[in-house]
Amino acid sequence: MADLGISLGVVVGYLVVALAIGLVAYRLTDRSAEDYYLASRSVGTVVLLFTTFATLLSAFTFFGGPNLAFAAGPEWILVMGLMDGILFALLWYAIGYKQWLVGKANGYVTLGEMLGDRFDSTALRGLVAGVSLLWLFPYVMLQQIGAGQALVGLTDGAVPYWAGAALITVFMVAYVGLSGLRGVAWTDTLQGVFMLGVIWLAVGWIATVGGGVSALTAGMTDAAPGFAALGGGLYSPQWMIGTAVVIAFGVAAFPQVNQRFFMADRVETLKRSFALWPVLVLLLFVPAFLLGSWAVGLGIEVPDGSNVLPVLLTEYTPAWFAALVIAGALAAMMSSSDSMLLSGSSYFTRDLYRPFVAPDASDAREGWVARVGVAVFAGSTFLASLFVGSGGGLDTLVTLGDTAFGGYAQLTIPLLLALYWGGTTEWGMIAGVGSAEAVYLAHVFLPMPTTYLTWDFALWCMLLSLVVTVAVSTVTASAPAENAEKFGVGAD
Repeated sequence: MADLGISLGVVVGYLVVALAIGLVAYRLTDRSAEDYYLASRSVGTVVLLFTTFATLLSAFTFFGGPNLAFAAGPEWILVMGLMDGILFALLWYAIGYKQWLVGKANGYVTLGEMLGDRFDSTALRGLVAGVSLLWLFPYVMLQQIGAGQALVGLTDGAVPYWAGAALITVFMVAYVGLSGLRGVAWTDTLQGVFMLGVIWLAVGWIATVGGGVSALTAGMTDAAPGFAALGGGLYSPQWMIGTAVVIAFGVAAFPQVNQRFFMADRVETLKRSFALWPVLVLLLFVPAFLLGSWAVGLGIEVPDGSNVLPVLLTEYTPAWFAALVIAGALAAMMSSSDSMLLSGSSYFTRDLYRPFVAPDASDAREGWVARVGVAVFAGSTFLASLFVGSGGGLDTLVTLGDTAFGGYAQLTIPLLLALYWGGTTEWGMIAGVGSAEAVYLAHVFLPMPTTYLTWDFALWCMLLSLVVTVAVSTVTASAPAENAEKFGVGAD
């Protein structure tokens, strides 16, 4: 009982600190939509880097990734740590730099707002927002599932699944609704530093009690000889390359990540941030996935519906330290979910509510609609997580995460074309995004092949978005009010 009290005290204490930061940020927020959604485009290098970092490193990283490493081996590090660290950094430059320029010049807050204005298309604006909210829902739910499962594992079932998921939801709604992006960015920075510190401490602790890195690695390869080989099994070259590409392109269109391309205070901030990105990614992915792999050699048994990391820590570290690491994992989940909730509310209010429901709504009214939207969206995903997560197996997190990444990846190639090719038209964009998303959704929900010629179906859907966008743009004329010059490209 004493251990349970310590564990819950550490976790709740951390959540209270995050809420306090949100309250301070609320006092400095000027209540305008731009300040609420983008912190008045005033974010510097350290905060931009860590808020993007913390926003991405979620339950998928802390639980889904180690689970996959536990089941299939440590090469998952190559997919996420190396390939996606580099690929996303390149996309950050190609998309983020151009978005920052046009966003600052034209006052854009969302991706849908930017594309809708470029092509003078309310339909495209609504399509981008609808697709983004569709895929945002399962990924917010993913964080709540992770929180519930984490506290079940930490407390050996004393805290039920629903209570853990509810706890993370209530705290997120409280400080996101109050503080907007300024509070989210500040808490993300705290959470990013905190999660990096505790995960490396966990590696050091497990290495110490397990006889050192060499002994743990030897134990892993003795228990699973295939873990010592590069490739094989799940890790075929096609799977590794396909997964890395889909995740990197999906991340570039994630609302909470894409919106961060608008918020830098100056261009030098963007350049420094994407240059440092691969290093920061490796610093988190390597220790998280090593722990999952080492658990195989330590003989860890993971109950159905649980995750390997809390079980490993509960068995090999004191209760207070296990709670500290789980608080780091909760920090990862909160730093993803808070940004998702804020971005989701901005997409709803700016791209759906304003153009389709209340075009003349004031900034103050939009702000209240956004805050109500945060609560409603979080409540809906929480209810959905109760049905999905309480009985989910080890692959639930990875499956949900992969589904969302692939859905967002279908937006990225049309976005690149819009930014760099003046010949892109409204109908080309609508057809490219709509066809790729429709085919992708069919593969997710219908019994269809998952690969074609050994390559993942999501990659083929991305290729479809390219072909259809270019083909339809070639045979359709630009509308009179389209303005390619706003993106710095001339119409062909």
